[in-house]
Amino acid sequence: MAGIDDLFKSNVVTGLAIGIGAAVLAPVLTPVLTALARPLSKSAIKGGMIIYEKTRETAAELGEVLDDLIAEAKAELAAKALAEAVAAAAGSTPTGAQYPAAASSPFVSPQQEPPPGAAPGSVPSS
Repeated sequence: MAGIDDLFKSNVVTGLAIGIGAAVLAPVLTPVLTALARPLSKSAIKGGMIIYEKTRETAAELGEVLDDLIAEAKAELAAKALAEAVAAAAGSTPTGAQYPAAASSPFVSPQQEPPPGAAPGSVPSS
């Protein structure tokens, strides 16, 4: 018994035994492994494609949300700049000084003066 144990302790003999076993079993195991590996491979590829599509959709939605946020921020900055410009123009023009209510009215622009005889702060009729 010691002879068989010593025989398999050598790397050369172990390698030959594995090689011969693989050569004998390869024709038998190849169709079985191929039959198992093909569906597994197809499932892995399908899963990868589904994950790719979901990731692409999520990235597109995230891009849309980011674009919306940027547009809202730009609109707020533009509105603030317009309000500051209107306030600066209203404070520097005689119209704003003479008719403070008219300068803040959404119906009368700071450049437009009320008609003669109109009460200060009144809205002109259209």
